[in-house]
Amino acid sequence: MAGIEASVRDLVNRDRECTEHALAQMDLRRKIKLLISEWKAAGGGEVLPDIRNRVRLRSATIESKPVRVAARR
Repeated sequence: MAGIEASVRDLVNRDRECTEHALAQMDLRRKIKLLISEWKAAGGGEVLPDIRNRVRLRSATIESKPVRVAARR
C-alpha cells in the first residue's frame, strides 16, 4: 500500500493522470477497513498498532542485545 501511495503522490506532484492508482489505493483502504471491522466484530478490542509508534520505537540490535532507539525526525 505504501508503494501505491508513493506512486499517487509522485504522479500528482508531476501533474500526471493518477486515476487508476488512486482507485487502487482507495480499494486497498476499503479492504483494510473491512478487515478491521470483521476483526472488531469477532471480539477484537485491543488498540491496533499505529505506524507513528512503530517508527518512533524501532528496535536496533547491538552486540546481540535488542535495544530500543528513538527514530530521527
